[in-house]
Parts: sequence; structure tokens; C-alpha cells
Amino acid sequence: MRYYLAIDIGASSGRHILGHVEDGKLILEEIFRFDNKQLRKNGHDCWDMENLWNGILGGLKACKTLGKIPQTVGIDTWAVDYVLLDENDQVIGDAVAYRDSRTEGTKQWVNSIIPAEELYAKTGIQYQPFNTVYQLSALKKEHPEQLEKAKWLLMIPEYFNFLLTGVKQNEYTNASSTNLLNAAEKTWDTDVIAALGLPTEIFHELAMPGTVLGNLLPEIQAQVGFDTTVILPATHDTGSAFLAVPAKDDNAVYLSSGTWSLLGVENENPITSLDSYAQNFTNEGGAWYRFRYLKNIMGLWMIQSIRRELNGVAYVQGKESRTAATKQWSFPDLIAEAKQNEDFKSIVDVNQNCFLAPESMIQAIKDACAATNQQVPETVGEIMQCVYSSLSVCYRDAIASLQKLTGKTYTSINIVGGGCQDGYLNQRTAESTGLPVYAGPIEGTAIGNLIVQMIAGGDLENLQAARGAIRASFEIKEVTP
Repeated sequence: MRYYLAIDIGASSGRHILGHVEDGKLILEEIFRFDNKQLRKNGHDCWDMENLWNGILGGLKACKTLGKIPQTVGIDTWAVDYVLLDENDQVIGDAVAYRDSRTEGTKQWVNSIIPAEELYAKTGIQYQPFNTVYQLSALKKEHPEQLEKAKWLLMIPEYFNFLLTGVKQNEYTNASSTNLLNAAEKTWDTDVIAALGLPTEIFHELAMPGTVLGNLLPEIQAQVGFDTTVILPATHDTGSAFLAVPAKDDNAVYLSSGTWSLLGVENENPITSLDSYAQNFTNEGGAWYRFRYLKNIMGLWMIQSIRRELNGVAYVQGKESRTAATKQWSFPDLIAEAKQNEDFKSIVDVNQNCFLAPESMIQAIKDACAATNQQVPETVGEIMQCVYSSLSVCYRDAIASLQKLTGKTYTSINIVGGGCQDGYLNQRTAESTGLPVYAGPIEGTAIGNLIVQMIAGGDLENLQAARGAIRASFEIKEVTP
């Protein structure tokens, strides 16, 4: 039996999922899970890289304990965040998290050098305040000495690949999220990088998913108890998730539903027109140069934040605080409250920056309703109904924009990822858009990671065959309008 291991790390947790092919079907087994958390360091919210590294090693050790040694291993994570290395391969500074506030005001400075429309025409990436271009610009202002010492920029999964193998390698799908890659040329845009005064030498040659990096370093082999080959999946988790969408035709909209909702389609070429810029759609590079033309939508982050707040858990400047809560709310509890308040009609723009990292998500929603002269939600049910209505309306409007920008008519929505388990959101989405929703598989990102490895390993012929295997392997629930 040939096993493959996906190490899938999201903003709140990481998982090790073993996969293999049996009788034409994909068989998955989650063998290890660990928390992802942030630390407050040197005035910024940062990722706890030591904790993540220990989690990666812990999952590899679990493979040894089970006696299921993977033929290959691939790591995917969220995008935009990075680590800098000096000439001795030592980390420079901290791995600042994308929700940190350090990028406030950098958009104006970047736009003064390269107008926003021009930057979009080159890179095809929608504006988000946390894009790597703004993070590096903030670093240049605060700690220029760090950039002066840097020899390599590695995105988060690339850094962990380096720790495993000793190989430093930039990967295309994650690099495309930085706002520093030329969409048409599919390589770093050195004109943009130089214009912003960033060191061009830290951006190295890009490799595609499926590239073999090498074997585990001897010291890593000694720790985990075996050797394996590290391979590049689509290291950007959305890139992996989109690969796992089991769409039957080209008329489906894809929705990767998790902390973020990534809604869009696959195109052969980027769309960087002024209309596309105005609608704030993004062109992220995918495996085999399949462009993900999509919109980042705040997603289940709002619901997750509300639940934590109701349960007495808050994160202020990267630090967790807990207060007594009269009740511990589950997601089904929140859905039940929303269903009882379907006559509540206020909605908010879920993509407003005020929802990115508020101290109180509940208060942010109330303030947004008040600012738009709508009824302010007071009960848990009204707040939840506001969020569900707002998300479904945002999905509807994004699909309408997609149809205008691509000139195509879309006839269904395929939802993958953990959010596809939210049957109420699926139903509201179907009703709002008037389109049937196909929900599943749940482990979209891990599956996308695995199928790149399985294609490289010869167990799957190509992406078309992989998507056929996904349809045969996992339950796909249909929700009608």
C-alpha cells in the first residue's frame, strides 16, 4: 500500500491526513491534529512557529507509530505570510501574522509609487490590506535593516519544507498571492519589486506543484524514525482546495468555505481589466497554471468569532483572555437561533475591514448596521441571521459579477472545505443565488494536496481522473433553491 501524507495547516489548527488509493477510491485517515496560535512579540501579532514545527514533527512521528510510512509528504498553509532568512539561513525578525495591524496606511504609500490600477494590471491580485506587498512595505518602514540582511523570502510552507529537507524553494501558487508576481509572465515582477525599493535578490526561481524537493535531513529522520520524500503540492491552501472541487463541467462556481470564503472559477488566463479591478476579483496562480479567478470573502471567521465571544474567549493583540460565560454555545446552537429569526432583514458588507480583527465581532456587526440606518441586532438569533443573510447575499452578488466579467452563465455551486457542513448556510446560499449547491468533500484542502502527490506518484493519471475519483469517494450533498 502506497501512502501519501498531507500536512494541512490553517489559521486555527493543523492536521496530518494520510491518503491512499484503493479500488479507484481515495481513502483518508486523519492521524494527528494540533493547534495553531498567535503570540504577541515585539509589538506585533506573530505566528508561534515553534509550536507549528513541533506539530509537524508530531504528525510525522504518528506515522511511525501507526506503521504507515508515507511515500511522499506535502505541506500547505494559508498564503501571504513569510519568513526572511539571512546569508547563514538564520531567521530574521518574527513571522508576523496577516491580521496584525502593521500594514495600516501602507496602501497609500504603495499607491504613490505604483497606482492601484497599474499594480492590478500587472499582478492581477485583489486589494487586501494584508497582502505580502503591504507587509513588506510596512517592514521596510519599521525595520529596513531586516530587509538589508535578507537573502531569501520563504512563504510559511516553504520555510517548513526547508527545515525538513534543507532545500530553499519558492512555489508558484503561494507566490502568486503576494501581489508581487506578474500574472501574465507567471514569475516575479522585478519592476514592481524594484520600484518599491524591495531587494530583488530575495525572490528566487519558482517551482510548480509536483516538484520533488528531496528527502528528510538525517537529523529529522532520526527524530521521526523514517525517511520520506518531500514534494510540493499547491502550497497555498486555496490552491489545493480548488483542485479538490469535483465539478462535472465548466459551468460551476467553486466555493472553498472555511475561515475565509473563496468564491470563483478556474480560467486558463488571468483577467486584469479595469472592470475586474473595480469588482476586486483576484487571479491566483494554481497548479498547472490554472488561474483561480475569485473573490476573498470574510467567510466563517465571523461565525467563529461570535461563538468564541459568546463562550467568553477573546483575542486582543494576539493574547487570549477568558471570562465566565453563562452558556457554552455550539455551532448547531447558533444555527438554531438564526433559523428562529428569519424575519430579521438587516445585512452588512462582510468584506469591510472592521470585521477583519475586531475586539468584539458582535459589536462590529451592530455598529455596521447602525451606520447604514438598519435595525440593530440585539439577540444572538438576530446577530446570527444577519451574518447568514449577509454571507449569502455576498455570494449572490459575487456570482453576478463573475458572470459579467467572464461572459459566462454559471449553473451550480460546488462547496468544499469544512464550511460545506453548514447546511443552513448552504440552503441560504441556494435560495439567494437561485442555483443548486453541491456540498462536499469536507477535507477539500487536504484532498487537493494529496492528489498532486498521487499524480506525481502514479496512482492517479491526471486532474480529470482525480476529480472523478473524488466524486466516487466522498458524499456530495445536493441542496436545491
